[in-house]
Amino acid sequence: MSSVMDLRFQVAPGGCLRGRLRVPGDKSISHRSVMLSAIAEGESRISGFLEGADALATLAAFRRMGVEIEGPTAGRLRVRGVGLQGLRAPEGPLDMGNSGTSMRLLAGLLAAQPFPLTLVGDPSLSRRPMRRVTEPLGMMGAQVDTSPVGTAPLILRPVAGLRGIHYQLPVPSAQVKSSLLLAGLYAEGETCISEPVRTRDHTERMLTAFGYSVRRQGARVCLTGGGRLSGCRLEIPADISSAAFFLVGASIAPGSDLLLEGVGINPTRAGAINILRAMGADIELIDRRLAGGEPVADIRVRSAQLKGIRIPEDQVPLAIDEFPAIFIAAACAEGETRLTGAAELRVKESDRIQAMAEGLTRLGIQAEPQTDGIRILGGRLGSTRGGREIDAHGDHRVAMAFAIAGLRASGPVEIRDCANVETSFPGFAGSAAEVGLAIQECQA
Repeated sequence: MSSVMDLRFQVAPGGCLRGRLRVPGDKSISHRSVMLSAIAEGESRISGFLEGADALATLAAFRRMGVEIEGPTAGRLRVRGVGLQGLRAPEGPLDMGNSGTSMRLLAGLLAAQPFPLTLVGDPSLSRRPMRRVTEPLGMMGAQVDTSPVGTAPLILRPVAGLRGIHYQLPVPSAQVKSSLLLAGLYAEGETCISEPVRTRDHTERMLTAFGYSVRRQGARVCLTGGGRLSGCRLEIPADISSAAFFLVGASIAPGSDLLLEGVGINPTRAGAINILRAMGADIELIDRRLAGGEPVADIRVRSAQLKGIRIPEDQVPLAIDEFPAIFIAAACAEGETRLTGAAELRVKESDRIQAMAEGLTRLGIQAEPQTDGIRILGGRLGSTRGGREIDAHGDHRVAMAFAIAGLRASGPVEIRDCANVETSFPGFAGSAAEVGLAIQECQA
Protein backbone atom coordinates (compact mmCIF):
# COMPACT_ATOMS: atom_id res chain seq x y z
CA MET A 1 0.00 0.00 0.00
CA SER A 2 1.32 3.45 -0.89
CA SER A 3 2.27 5.94 1.80
CA VAL A 4 3.14 9.62 1.87
CA MET A 5 6.79 8.58 1.61
CA ASP A 6 6.07 7.38 -1.96
CA LEU A 7 5.14 10.88 -3.14
CA ARG A 8 6.46 11.74 -6.60
CA PHE A 9 6.38 14.73 -8.90
CA GLN A 10 5.66 14.22 -12.59
CA VAL A 11 6.56 17.20 -14.77
CA ALA A 12 5.68 17.55 -18.45
CA PRO A 13 8.29 19.35 -20.55
CA GLY A 14 8.13 22.95 -21.67
CA GLY A 15 5.99 25.91 -20.75
CA CYS A 16 6.85 29.17 -19.02
CA LEU A 17 6.12 30.93 -15.74
CA ARG A 18 3.83 33.96 -15.77
CA GLY A 19 1.69 35.89 -13.33
CA ARG A 20 2.04 36.69 -9.63
CA LEU A 21 2.95 34.42 -6.73
CA ARG A 22 3.64 34.74 -3.03
CA VAL A 23 5.75 31.86 -1.77
CA PRO A 24 5.44 30.73 1.88
CA GLY A 25 7.02 32.57 4.79
CA ASP A 26 10.72 32.40 5.45
CA LYS A 27 11.63 29.15 7.20
CA SER A 28 14.68 30.49 9.03
CA ILE A 29 12.75 33.47 10.38
CA SER A 30 9.71 31.34 11.27
CA HIS A 31 11.86 29.10 13.49
CA ARG A 32 13.39 32.08 15.26
CA SER A 33 10.06 33.85 15.71
CA VAL A 34 8.72 30.97 17.80
CA MET A 35 11.93 30.49 19.77
CA LEU A 36 12.31 34.12 20.81
CA SER A 37 8.63 34.84 21.40
CA ALA A 38 8.47 31.75 23.65
CA ILE A 39 11.22 33.04 25.96
CA ALA A 40 10.11 36.68 25.79
CA GLU A 41 8.00 38.35 28.47
CA GLY A 42 4.49 39.13 27.31
CA GLU A 43 2.54 38.33 24.19
CA SER A 44 3.86 38.25 20.63
CA ARG A 45 1.78 38.23 17.46
CA ILE A 46 3.33 36.75 14.34
CA SER A 47 2.08 36.86 10.75
CA GLY A 48 3.45 35.09 7.69
CA PHE A 49 4.53 32.03 9.70
CA LEU A 50 5.55 29.07 7.52
CA GLU A 51 3.19 26.18 8.25
CA GLY A 52 5.70 23.59 7.06
CA ALA A 53 6.81 20.49 8.95
CA ASP A 54 10.18 21.93 10.05
CA ALA A 55 8.79 25.11 11.60
CA LEU A 56 5.88 23.18 13.11
CA ALA A 57 8.41 20.90 14.84
CA THR A 58 9.87 23.96 16.57
CA LEU A 59 6.40 25.15 17.53
CA ALA A 60 5.45 21.72 18.93
CA ALA A 61 8.63 21.60 21.04
CA PHE A 62 7.76 24.83 22.84
CA ARG A 63 4.16 23.78 23.40
CA ARG A 64 5.53 20.68 25.11
CA MET A 65 7.68 22.94 27.30
CA GLY A 66 4.64 24.83 28.58
CA VAL A 67 4.38 27.77 26.16
CA GLU A 68 0.82 28.75 25.21
CA ILE A 69 0.58 29.21 21.44
CA GLU A 70 -2.58 29.95 19.45
CA GLY A 71 -2.51 28.98 15.78
CA PRO A 72 -1.13 28.80 13.22
CA THR A 73 -4.20 30.06 11.39
CA ALA A 74 -3.45 31.36 7.89
CA GLY A 75 0.13 32.01 8.99
CA ARG A 76 -0.83 33.85 12.18
CA LEU A 77 0.34 32.95 15.68
CA ARG A 78 -0.23 34.37 19.13
CA VAL A 79 2.50 33.36 21.59
CA ARG A 80 2.35 34.04 25.31
CA GLY A 81 5.98 34.10 26.32
CA VAL A 82 7.19 32.61 29.60
CA GLY A 83 10.45 34.56 29.92
CA LEU A 84 14.00 33.23 29.90
CA GLN A 85 13.45 31.10 33.01
CA GLY A 86 9.87 29.95 32.42
CA LEU A 87 10.22 26.83 30.26
CA ARG A 88 9.11 23.53 31.81
CA ALA A 89 10.50 20.03 31.40
CA PRO A 90 8.72 18.11 28.64
CA GLU A 91 7.62 14.52 28.99
CA GLY A 92 9.98 12.49 26.83
CA PRO A 93 12.29 13.55 23.98
CA LEU A 94 11.61 16.54 21.73
CA ASP A 95 11.29 15.36 18.13
CA MET A 96 12.80 17.80 15.61
CA GLY A 97 11.73 15.74 12.60
CA ASN A 98 13.90 16.69 9.62
CA SER A 99 14.85 20.15 10.92
CA GLY A 100 18.54 20.76 11.45
CA THR A 101 17.80 24.40 12.31
CA SER A 102 15.49 23.32 15.14
CA MET A 103 17.99 20.89 16.60
CA ARG A 104 21.08 23.09 16.40
CA LEU A 105 19.45 26.30 17.62
CA LEU A 106 17.53 24.58 20.41
CA ALA A 107 20.73 22.91 21.60
CA GLY A 108 21.97 26.39 22.45
CA LEU A 109 18.74 27.86 23.73
CA LEU A 110 18.07 24.86 26.01
CA ALA A 111 21.65 24.22 27.19
CA ALA A 112 21.16 26.16 30.44
CA GLN A 113 17.73 24.82 31.39
CA PRO A 114 17.46 23.29 34.91
CA PHE A 115 16.09 19.98 33.60
CA PRO A 116 17.44 17.23 31.32
CA LEU A 117 16.36 17.13 27.69
CA THR A 118 16.80 14.88 24.70
CA LEU A 119 16.52 16.12 21.11
CA VAL A 120 15.81 13.49 18.44
CA GLY A 121 15.12 13.59 14.71
CA ASP A 122 14.22 11.48 11.72
CA PRO A 123 16.79 9.19 10.04
CA SER A 124 18.02 11.99 7.75
CA LEU A 125 18.53 14.48 10.59
CA SER A 126 20.14 11.76 12.70
CA ARG A 127 22.96 11.50 10.16
CA ARG A 128 23.83 15.19 10.18
CA PRO A 129 26.89 16.48 12.12
CA MET A 130 26.21 18.11 15.49
CA ARG A 131 29.66 18.48 17.06
CA ARG A 132 30.12 21.83 15.30
CA VAL A 133 27.49 23.05 17.80
CA THR A 134 28.05 20.82 20.81
CA GLU A 135 31.80 21.44 21.07
CA PRO A 136 31.63 25.27 21.41
CA LEU A 137 28.62 24.87 23.71
CA GLY A 138 30.88 22.70 25.84
CA MET A 139 33.35 25.59 26.02
CA MET A 140 30.51 27.63 27.55
CA GLY A 141 30.00 24.97 30.23
CA ALA A 142 27.11 23.09 28.64
CA GLN A 143 26.86 19.31 28.82
CA VAL A 144 25.51 18.06 25.52
CA ASP A 145 26.16 14.44 24.55
CA THR A 146 25.87 13.07 21.02
CA SER A 147 26.08 9.63 19.46
CA PRO A 148 29.61 8.19 19.20
CA VAL A 149 29.91 9.67 15.69
CA GLY A 150 28.74 13.15 16.71
CA THR A 151 25.14 12.97 15.55
CA ALA A 152 21.70 13.04 17.20
CA PRO A 153 20.22 12.22 19.60
CA LEU A 154 21.47 15.19 21.64
CA ILE A 155 21.24 14.67 25.39
CA LEU A 156 21.36 17.93 27.38
CA ARG A 157 22.12 17.74 31.10
CA PRO A 158 21.52 20.51 33.65
CA VAL A 159 24.58 22.58 34.58
CA ALA A 160 25.29 25.16 37.28
CA GLY A 161 25.50 27.91 34.68
CA LEU A 162 27.01 28.94 31.34
CA ARG A 163 29.82 31.41 30.77
CA GLY A 164 30.23 33.69 27.80
CA ILE A 165 32.98 32.92 25.31
CA HIS A 166 34.68 34.62 22.38
CA TYR A 167 34.51 32.09 19.55
CA GLN A 168 35.94 32.15 16.04
CA LEU A 169 33.79 30.09 13.70
CA PRO A 170 36.09 27.74 11.74
CA VAL A 171 33.65 27.73 8.79
CA PRO A 172 30.70 30.04 8.08
CA SER A 173 27.53 28.75 9.76
CA ALA A 174 24.53 30.83 10.73
CA GLN A 175 23.15 27.87 12.68
CA VAL A 176 26.23 27.56 14.88
CA LYS A 177 26.42 31.33 15.36
CA SER A 178 22.76 31.48 16.32
CA SER A 179 22.99 28.52 18.70
CA LEU A 180 25.85 30.16 20.59
CA LEU A 181 24.10 33.54 20.73
CA LEU A 182 20.97 31.90 22.13
CA ALA A 183 23.08 30.12 24.74
CA GLY A 184 24.70 33.50 25.44
CA LEU A 185 21.33 34.87 26.60
CA TYR A 186 21.71 32.60 29.64
CA ALA A 187 25.48 32.95 30.10
CA GLU A 188 27.43 35.06 32.54
CA GLY A 189 29.34 37.81 30.78
CA GLU A 190 29.78 38.51 27.10
CA THR A 191 29.43 36.06 24.22
CA CYS A 192 31.10 37.08 20.96
CA ILE A 193 31.10 35.15 17.69
CA SER A 194 33.52 36.04 14.89
CA GLU A 195 32.77 34.83 11.36
CA PRO A 196 35.21 34.19 8.51
CA VAL A 197 32.56 35.74 6.25
CA ARG A 198 29.23 37.18 7.24
CA THR A 199 26.31 34.73 7.34
CA ARG A 200 22.57 35.31 7.60
CA ASP A 201 21.77 37.63 10.49
CA HIS A 202 18.12 36.84 11.24
CA THR A 203 18.88 35.96 14.86
CA GLU A 204 20.63 39.27 15.51
CA ARG A 205 17.88 41.27 13.82
CA MET A 206 15.13 39.46 15.70
CA LEU A 207 16.84 39.76 19.07
CA THR A 208 16.89 43.51 18.47
CA ALA A 209 13.17 43.43 17.56
CA PHE A 210 12.51 41.79 20.92
CA GLY A 211 14.42 44.59 22.67
CA TYR A 212 17.66 42.71 23.38
CA SER A 213 20.93 44.58 22.82
CA VAL A 214 23.19 43.04 20.15
CA ARG A 215 26.47 44.60 19.07
CA ARG A 216 28.08 44.04 15.69
CA GLN A 217 31.57 45.15 14.78
CA GLY A 218 32.48 44.02 11.29
CA ALA A 219 32.50 40.23 11.25
CA ARG A 220 31.98 40.00 15.02
CA VAL A 221 28.67 39.92 16.87
CA CYS A 222 28.34 40.13 20.67
CA LEU A 223 25.71 40.12 23.38
CA THR A 224 25.74 40.05 27.19
CA GLY A 225 23.72 37.50 29.13
CA GLY A 226 21.13 38.22 31.77
CA GLY A 227 18.85 40.59 29.87
CA ARG A 228 15.21 40.18 28.93
CA LEU A 229 13.16 39.96 25.77
CA SER A 230 9.83 41.74 25.38
CA GLY A 231 6.97 40.41 23.29
CA CYS A 232 6.32 42.19 19.99
CA ARG A 233 4.63 41.97 16.60
CA LEU A 234 6.51 40.28 13.75
CA GLU A 235 5.74 40.08 10.03
CA ILE A 236 7.65 37.25 8.35
CA PRO A 237 8.58 37.88 4.69
CA ALA A 238 8.28 35.32 1.90
CA ASP A 239 11.24 32.95 1.81
CA ILE A 240 14.02 33.76 -0.67
CA SER A 241 15.01 30.07 -0.59
CA SER A 242 11.55 29.08 -1.85
CA ALA A 243 11.45 32.00 -4.28
CA ALA A 244 14.78 30.86 -5.77
CA PHE A 245 13.15 27.96 -7.63
CA PHE A 246 10.87 30.42 -9.42
CA LEU A 247 13.68 32.91 -10.02
CA VAL A 248 15.50 30.12 -11.84
CA GLY A 249 12.41 28.74 -13.56
CA ALA A 250 11.39 32.11 -15.00
CA SER A 251 14.98 32.80 -16.05
CA ILE A 252 15.41 29.55 -18.02
CA ALA A 253 11.95 29.24 -19.63
CA PRO A 254 11.47 31.45 -22.72
CA GLY A 255 8.49 33.76 -22.51
CA SER A 256 8.42 33.89 -18.71
CA ASP A 257 7.46 37.05 -16.80
CA LEU A 258 6.79 36.43 -13.11
CA LEU A 259 6.28 38.67 -10.08
CA LEU A 260 7.17 37.22 -6.67
CA GLU A 261 5.53 39.22 -3.90
CA GLY A 262 6.98 40.30 -0.55
CA VAL A 263 10.23 38.33 -0.68
CA GLY A 264 12.89 38.79 1.98
CA ILE A 265 16.02 40.36 0.48
CA ASN A 266 18.21 40.42 3.57
CA PRO A 267 21.75 41.14 2.25
CA THR A 268 23.05 38.06 4.12
CA ARG A 269 20.64 35.95 2.03
CA ALA A 270 21.01 37.70 -1.33
CA GLY A 271 23.53 35.30 -2.85
CA ALA A 272 21.06 33.65 -5.22
CA ILE A 273 20.03 37.01 -6.68
CA ASN A 274 23.67 38.08 -6.98
CA ILE A 275 24.75 34.83 -8.64
CA LEU A 276 21.82 34.69 -11.07
CA ARG A 277 22.37 38.31 -12.08
CA ALA A 278 26.05 37.53 -12.71
CA MET A 279 24.84 34.72 -15.00
CA GLY A 280 22.74 37.23 -16.94
CA ALA A 281 19.33 36.86 -15.27
CA ASP A 282 16.79 39.67 -15.69
CA ILE A 283 15.81 40.30 -12.06
CA GLU A 284 14.23 43.55 -10.87
CA LEU A 285 13.55 44.49 -7.24
CA ILE A 286 10.37 46.56 -6.87
CA ASP A 287 8.89 48.42 -3.89
CA ARG A 288 11.71 47.82 -1.42
CA ARG A 289 10.48 48.12 2.16
CA LEU A 290 10.90 46.78 5.71
CA ALA A 291 8.77 44.06 7.34
CA GLY A 292 9.50 43.09 10.92
CA GLY A 293 12.98 44.57 10.68
CA GLU A 294 13.77 42.59 7.53
CA PRO A 295 14.20 44.17 4.06
CA VAL A 296 11.66 42.89 1.53
CA ALA A 297 10.72 43.60 -2.07
CA ASP A 298 8.57 42.33 -4.89
CA ILE A 299 10.81 40.58 -7.42
CA ARG A 300 10.10 40.61 -11.15
CA VAL A 301 12.00 38.05 -13.20
CA ARG A 302 11.86 37.55 -16.95
CA SER A 303 13.46 34.94 -19.17
CA ALA A 304 17.05 35.56 -20.24
CA GLN A 305 19.96 33.76 -21.83
CA LEU A 306 22.18 32.66 -18.96
CA LYS A 307 25.91 32.11 -19.14
CA GLY A 308 28.14 29.92 -17.02
CA ILE A 309 30.33 31.59 -14.41
CA ARG A 310 32.81 30.81 -11.69
CA ILE A 311 30.74 31.43 -8.56
CA PRO A 312 32.60 33.75 -6.16
CA GLU A 313 33.32 32.00 -2.86
CA ASP A 314 32.18 35.04 -0.90
CA GLN A 315 28.67 34.38 -2.24
CA VAL A 316 28.55 30.78 -1.01
CA PRO A 317 27.30 31.43 2.56
CA LEU A 318 24.81 33.95 1.15
CA ALA A 319 23.23 31.28 -1.07
CA ILE A 320 23.94 28.03 0.73
CA ASP A 321 20.31 26.82 0.66
CA GLU A 322 19.65 27.95 -2.90
CA PHE A 323 22.34 25.97 -4.71
CA PRO A 324 20.10 23.12 -5.90
CA ALA A 325 18.09 25.72 -7.84
CA ILE A 326 21.24 27.50 -9.00
CA PHE A 327 22.61 24.19 -10.34
CA ILE A 328 19.55 23.96 -12.60
CA ALA A 329 20.29 27.45 -13.89
CA ALA A 330 23.88 26.34 -14.56
CA ALA A 331 22.63 23.29 -16.45
CA CYS A 332 20.63 25.57 -18.76
CA ALA A 333 23.35 28.21 -19.15
CA GLU A 334 25.77 28.58 -22.02
CA GLY A 335 29.21 27.35 -21.02
CA GLU A 336 30.68 26.11 -17.77
CA THR A 337 29.76 26.95 -14.17
CA ARG A 338 32.18 26.14 -11.34
CA LEU A 339 31.46 26.18 -7.62
CA THR A 340 34.12 25.79 -4.91
CA GLY A 341 34.16 26.45 -1.18
CA ALA A 342 30.78 24.79 -0.60
CA ALA A 343 31.63 21.63 1.34
CA GLU A 344 28.68 22.47 3.63
CA LEU A 345 26.39 21.19 0.85
CA ARG A 346 27.66 17.68 1.56
CA VAL A 347 25.96 17.62 4.99
CA LYS A 348 22.54 19.10 4.30
CA GLU A 349 19.32 17.03 4.21
CA SER A 350 21.19 15.03 1.61
CA ASP A 351 24.65 15.28 0.08
CA ARG A 352 23.37 17.99 -2.25
CA ILE A 353 26.47 18.04 -4.42
CA GLN A 354 26.21 14.31 -5.12
CA ALA A 355 22.42 14.23 -5.37
CA MET A 356 22.31 17.11 -7.87
CA ALA A 357 25.23 15.71 -9.91
CA GLU A 358 23.50 12.33 -10.18
CA GLY A 359 20.22 13.88 -11.26
CA LEU A 360 21.79 16.23 -13.78
CA THR A 361 23.76 13.35 -15.28
CA ARG A 362 20.53 11.41 -15.75
CA LEU A 363 19.20 14.42 -17.65
CA GLY A 364 22.20 14.42 -19.97
CA ILE A 365 24.20 17.22 -18.36
CA GLN A 366 27.93 16.97 -17.63
CA ALA A 367 28.12 17.47 -13.87
CA GLU A 368 31.36 16.62 -12.07
CA PRO A 369 31.10 16.63 -8.27
CA GLN A 370 34.16 17.80 -6.36
CA THR A 371 35.06 17.73 -2.68
CA ASP A 372 33.75 21.22 -2.00
CA GLY A 373 31.76 22.03 -5.11
CA ILE A 374 30.82 21.03 -8.61
CA ARG A 375 31.56 21.69 -12.28
CA ILE A 376 28.51 21.90 -14.57
CA LEU A 377 28.63 22.24 -18.35
CA GLY A 378 25.39 23.70 -19.64
CA GLY A 379 23.51 21.75 -22.28
CA ARG A 380 20.18 20.28 -23.34
CA LEU A 381 18.17 18.72 -20.52
CA GLY A 382 16.54 15.37 -20.99
CA SER A 383 18.75 13.38 -23.37
CA THR A 384 18.98 9.66 -22.75
CA ARG A 385 21.91 9.24 -20.38
CA GLY A 386 20.20 6.98 -17.84
CA GLY A 387 16.61 8.17 -18.17
CA ARG A 388 14.54 10.97 -16.73
CA GLU A 389 13.60 9.51 -13.32
CA ILE A 390 15.34 11.45 -10.57
CA ASP A 391 15.89 10.43 -6.94
CA ALA A 392 15.45 13.43 -4.60
CA HIS A 393 16.95 11.43 -1.71
CA GLY A 394 14.24 12.81 0.56
CA ASP A 395 15.64 16.33 0.15
CA HIS A 396 12.98 19.00 -0.35
CA ARG A 397 15.26 21.39 -2.24
CA VAL A 398 16.59 18.71 -4.60
CA ALA A 399 13.01 17.68 -5.39
CA MET A 400 11.85 21.22 -6.19
CA ALA A 401 14.98 21.97 -8.23
CA PHE A 402 14.40 19.04 -10.58
CA ALA A 403 10.71 19.89 -10.85
CA ILE A 404 11.69 23.32 -12.18
CA ALA A 405 14.14 21.63 -14.59
CA GLY A 406 11.13 20.22 -16.39
CA LEU A 407 10.59 23.63 -17.98
CA ARG A 408 13.61 23.00 -20.20
CA ALA A 409 13.53 19.21 -20.48
CA SER A 410 13.01 17.50 -23.82
CA GLY A 411 10.69 14.92 -22.24
CA PRO A 412 8.79 14.21 -19.03
CA VAL A 413 10.71 14.26 -15.75
CA GLU A 414 9.68 12.19 -12.72
CA ILE A 415 11.15 12.91 -9.29
CA ARG A 416 10.73 10.37 -6.50
CA ASP A 417 10.93 10.72 -2.71
CA CYS A 418 9.38 14.20 -2.60
CA ALA A 419 7.33 14.06 0.62
CA ASN A 420 9.78 16.31 2.50
CA VAL A 421 8.90 19.25 0.26
CA GLU A 422 6.23 19.90 2.90
CA THR A 423 8.97 20.85 5.37
CA SER A 424 9.64 24.14 3.61
CA PHE A 425 7.03 24.69 0.89
CA PRO A 426 3.56 23.31 1.64
CA GLY A 427 1.53 23.25 -1.55
CA PHE A 428 4.54 23.63 -3.84
CA ALA A 429 3.03 21.65 -6.72
CA GLY A 430 -0.17 23.70 -6.65
CA SER A 431 1.70 27.01 -6.53
CA ALA A 432 4.00 25.96 -9.36
CA ALA A 433 1.06 24.82 -11.50
CA GLU A 434 -0.72 28.11 -10.83
CA VAL A 435 2.03 30.05 -12.62
CA GLY A 436 2.58 27.60 -15.47
CA LEU A 437 4.62 24.51 -14.48
CA ALA A 438 2.99 21.32 -15.82
CA ILE A 439 3.39 19.36 -12.57
CA GLN A 440 1.35 16.61 -10.94
CA GLU A 441 1.76 14.78 -7.64
CA CYS A 442 1.31 11.04 -7.57
CA GLN A 443 1.83 8.06 -5.32
CA ALA A 444 4.26 5.38 -6.52
